[in-house]
Parts: sequence; structure tokens; C-alpha cells
Amino acid sequence: MIDRPTDMGAQTTPEFEEQRRAWERESAAGKPRSGPGSGAVDRTISDIPLKTVYAPADVAHLDLPRDLAWPGQYPYTRGIHPNGYRDRLWTMRQFAGFGNAKQTNERYHFLLSQGQTGLSVAFDMPTLMGYDSDAPQARGEVGKCGVAIDSLADMETLFEGIDMGSITTSMTINGPAAIAVAQYIAAAEKKGIPRRMLGGTIQADILKEYIAQKEWIFPPRPHMRVIVDMIAFCTEQMPRWNTISISGYHIREAGSTAAQELAFTLADGFAYVEACMKAGMDVDSFASRLSYFFNAHIDFFEEIAKFRAARRIYARHMREKYGAKNPKSWQLRFHTQTAGCSATAQQPENNIVRVAYEALSAVLGGTQSLHTNSMDEVLALPSEKSVEIALRTQQVLAYETNVTNVVDPLGGSYYVEALTDEMERQAEAYFAQIEEFGGVVEAIESGFFQREIAEASYRYQRSVEAKDRVIVGVNAFQKNETQSDLELLRITEEVEREQARGVAQVRAKRDADRVQVTLDRLQAACRDPKDNLMPHLIDCVNAYCTEGEIVEAMVKVYGRYVERSVF
Repeated sequence: MIDRPTDMGAQTTPEFEEQRRAWERESAAGKPRSGPGSGAVDRTISDIPLKTVYAPADVAHLDLPRDLAWPGQYPYTRGIHPNGYRDRLWTMRQFAGFGNAKQTNERYHFLLSQGQTGLSVAFDMPTLMGYDSDAPQARGEVGKCGVAIDSLADMETLFEGIDMGSITTSMTINGPAAIAVAQYIAAAEKKGIPRRMLGGTIQADILKEYIAQKEWIFPPRPHMRVIVDMIAFCTEQMPRWNTISISGYHIREAGSTAAQELAFTLADGFAYVEACMKAGMDVDSFASRLSYFFNAHIDFFEEIAKFRAARRIYARHMREKYGAKNPKSWQLRFHTQTAGCSATAQQPENNIVRVAYEALSAVLGGTQSLHTNSMDEVLALPSEKSVEIALRTQQVLAYETNVTNVVDPLGGSYYVEALTDEMERQAEAYFAQIEEFGGVVEAIESGFFQREIAEASYRYQRSVEAKDRVIVGVNAFQKNETQSDLELLRITEEVEREQARGVAQVRAKRDADRVQVTLDRLQAACRDPKDNLMPHLIDCVNAYCTEGEIVEAMVKVYGRYVERSVF
């Protein structure tokens, strides 16, 4: 029989409080630590003040049934599944993509052969920005930071020999996300796999692009229409597909604090919820297929608290503010990636250690899937060897450490619970500020998010330069290094030339009249807010229109976004 949770504050007594005061007098007489990093022992990496030790009084305000409950129960602070990883491990989903579709397809087959359990597509910069590989704007960038995907022909090659009906795929792309979904559907259907069988996630979080990553195409308001159309279409026709992955990862990589990442990510998510509801969708029809994407940074306990607070905040808002009635609509499901911005070019082998601790924080925080960065990613796209080490890091964590045996093992820790509560408090304060602007889009247009992140990034950089924060191998414990002896993956210019030739071949072989008809119909649909864009995008893709041609057709209606300077 499970005992009913009680108030955590009941664990303190007058005698205990007297012991605490005596301890404080004794500890106050101690000698402060000196040396590297001593200037930041009293605060987290995000500047949250820390006590020397935490005690029952720090969690006396918590009501256990209301704030914690049990795993699998509202508000899901302790996890969305009753048995955690005992029933099912997280999905090991290594982010991968480079060069052309054939090269990346080979990497996928290698990763799957080594025990990876899900695919994750990294696209190159021209693809992310909506340009074809032979466009002037793409010069020098084709295949460099991900795989080049120009048309359905590339998507077919990318998944050659892979059962798209049984594997789940995550695609990290935002501006042209709806086009990527259309390409994925078309590629699967050519294999005889119906769209209803497809499982995976498309990122499609255009709001965080305006806030942090800057890979946009259209202005915010028309692009929200594109996103809502995609969510509505996938909700109806792709029941296994996560229609959007609201991403805090890139907000954190831009320099935000943990609390800003938490608040701005959830605010974006709620903005999509509101937009779908405004379009007439019932919240319970789509909410269970929303997913989130967080950064696992190097401040171990702060990250765990962030993940736990995210679930609690999300559950409360979805149930109490947006009126969701289905418990699945209250459950925040998220993918985690270890922090690229914590990796260093100096002594790159140290990144293996950083990634292991960051991955552990994600698992103790209850992530549903995980990518572990490779040690050489700060220098180049990861080599096969470094990718294997990154995957093995997850496997050792999953199968050897026994951290999966107990759900939320840090639940009840005075420090973790107090820090979780502080994360929630700061996030709610940010929600109030965003509301004062009129919402997320208005706050973006006012430059609010950009200023907050810039100021946080500046404070952190100053702490590193002052050596209050130690970065091993960078501002302390340096070595005289000339050049890393790591074998790096390099993308040659021949990849760009080959990809450009491939685009030309696609254009030469296809039915030009069909291309023009489908592009004209798409453009007409962009002008009609009642016409869902997704069927037209799928028609364009099946006609082998290139991504750049599809984007240009939409730009003629929506225009291109130009950011207003906020400094």
C-alpha cells in the first residue's frame, strides 16, 4: 500500500531548527574557498542564488499532492510515465546529416547497426533557409552543416533501404518545415507506406527562429498560418506524428539562462496552442501530439530542476488555462540534446566527459529521447568514430549505471525541489511580462526576447572572462596546444558541384507544365486563409518542384522577413 503524500515541511521540528542555527554559526566561521571558480560558488550558471545547504524549511510551502504527486499523475513533476524507464528506455536519437543524401543515408545505416533507435535529420544551411543548392545564396554552404535536400529525389535517397513505417524520424527544420513534411510523406508513399503509419517529429518552431536562431523565411504572422495548417493536417491524417517540436535548445545556445529557456520555450508552445484554438481546433484534438526540445547544459542540478518544472508548468496551464480535458494533453513530452555551447575546441576529449554529465541530467530529469553531442562537433561535423562514442555514452548510461531503476530518484531532495520551484517562479514572471506586450509575436516584434538573451549572454561571458566560472582547458588548466590530432570530417566542394548537377537533372526530367500548375495552385492557396496549404505542398513535391521554387511561390504572397534591430 502506498502512503499518501504529506507536507514536506512537517519533517522539521524546534529541535531540528536549533541544530540548524548552530550549524549556521559554525559554517559562518569557515574559510571561503579560493582559486579557480571560487567567485561563483554561491549561484548557478544562470545566476540563481544558492544556499550552502538546503533543509525542510526550503520546501515547507510545497503541497505534495498538488505540486509533486506520483510519477504518471498530474502535474507530472516526477515524470509522465508511472514506471519511468522501467517500462521503456528513452529513444537514442543521434542528430546526423552532412554532404548529400547518399552520404547521410550511409551514416544512418551505420548508426542503426550500432543500436540507435530513432533517426534525426540535420539539414544544411541552404535547405534551412529555403534555397536550392545551385542558388547564389547557397554558395560555399552546401552540405556543410547538414544534408542538402533540394527535392523529393533527395528525400527518396536519404531513406533508401530504411523502413519509414517502423522507424521514427525527427527533422530539425523550421522555415521550410511544412515542405519537409510533404517530402517525407511523398517519399514514404512511394514505398507504399501510408502517411497514417509515419511516426516522428518535425521541429517547425518558427517563433524561436525569430527569438534566437534566425533561420526564417516569411514574417511571423503569415508563418503562423503555415504552422497551424500543418498542425491541422497532421492531426487529421498522421496520428503518430508529432506535429511540432517547440525548441528551447537554440534559445539556450544563443546565451539564455535556464529559466529563460524554460519560460520562452513554453510561451512559444502556448502561442501555438492559442493559434490553433483561434483557428477552431479543439485543444484535445492536437495537444497530445505537441512535443518539446530542451538543452541539457552543464549545471547538473539546475538542468534537472528545469525539466521537472517544465512538466509541472505545462500541465497546469494546459488544464487550467486552456481547458484541456484529456490527461495526455497535460503531459509535456520532450527530446533533449546536450549543450553544444558547452563544448570547447581546446582539449576536445574533455567534451566526452561534459556530454556524459549532461546526458545524465537529461535522464534524471525524465527525457523521452536524447541526442549526445560528439566530442569534435565544435571543430567540424562529427566523424563516425566520435558519433559512435557519443552513442555508446547513452548506452552505458542506459544499461550499466542503473539510474533507470527508480523513477525521479532526486524527487524529495530539498535542493532539487527548491530549485524546481524557483524555476517555476521565474518562468511565471516571464509569462506576465510577455503578456504585457500582448503575446509572443508582439514581444518578438518589440525585441524583448532578443534583449533578454543578449543581456544574459553578456553576464555569463563576463563571469568566464573574470574566471568566476571555470571552463576546463579554456580559462584554467590550459595546455600548450598546436592543433588537435582528431581526424575530422571535411565536406569538399565537389559535394556542392554534384548537388547542383542533381538539381539540374531533376528539373530536366520532370513535367514542366505540372510543376507550374502545382506552384500556381499553391500560390492561390496562400492567398485563401480557408484553404489548407499541406495538400498543395504535397502536390508540388510529387511534381518534383524544388524547395527553392516552392518557397519563392509562397514568398510572392507572404514576403520575406527582415529583422528590426533592437540595439
